[in-house]
Amino acid sequence: MKKIVDINCDMGESFGDYKIGNDDEVVKYITSANIACGFHASDPNVMEKTVKLCIENNVMIGAHPGYPDLMGFGRRYMDVGEKDIINYIIYQIGALRGFVELYGKSLQHLKLHGALYNYMVNNEDLFLNIIEAVQKAFGNIIFLTLGTVKTVEFKKACAKKCIKIALEAFPDRNYTDEGELLPRKYKDAVLHDNDLIAKRAVQMVKEQGIYSVNGKWIDMDVDTLCIHGDNKESIEAAKKIKIALMDEGIDVKPLISFI
Repeated sequence: MKKIVDINCDMGESFGDYKIGNDDEVVKYITSANIACGFHASDPNVMEKTVKLCIENNVMIGAHPGYPDLMGFGRRYMDVGEKDIINYIIYQIGALRGFVELYGKSLQHLKLHGALYNYMVNNEDLFLNIIEAVQKAFGNIIFLTLGTVKTVEFKKACAKKCIKIALEAFPDRNYTDEGELLPRKYKDAVLHDNDLIAKRAVQMVKEQGIYSVNGKWIDMDVDTLCIHGDNKESIEAAKKIKIALMDEGIDVKPLISFI
């Protein structure tokens, strides 16, 4: 069977007069976008502009909610209760969906941001409660989570409940021996060699795994590859990733076409 993978990017992270990312360029090489919803980044004008940009480039749109942490860009853990987290997420998705529906489109997926994303990897019960609430409010959209041995089983369990899970890998990030993302506080957390990033992307999809920062092989199942628009090398990396995948006979398509 021919392999298929989505390429996603976090977008719409500018705020007021502050510009973050290379959205206008990187959007040309991705199939799905995770648009910030105002808590960790973005504002109403940026959200509307980013939605239009995605539509113009035939890129599917997903919500990218995070902790209410503009100063820390949503990368700091916040000790808040389950109800607060669910309400934060519903609020942010609702804001983005308004702009999406303004242009006659619908949301493809949800991807949590930063510290909230990482927290859910080890808190499946809470993640399921979030999923249930989001489904009630917004329908059966796709939910992205980090692709690990553990989440492969989580995806199978969710499929029995008609929950759509897409497993994600990060070719421009190093991994711990446990298969999680190496925290950004470490100097080798983010990779900047475009050729290496593209090579890792192909390996992740074809070989279903990657080596950790310490050289340990980590098995993974990959539905979507994330690249980072705030990484200055992201545009060139995005080009090389897409070309490298296609050269290996791997189809690049949005999640909604195969999840």
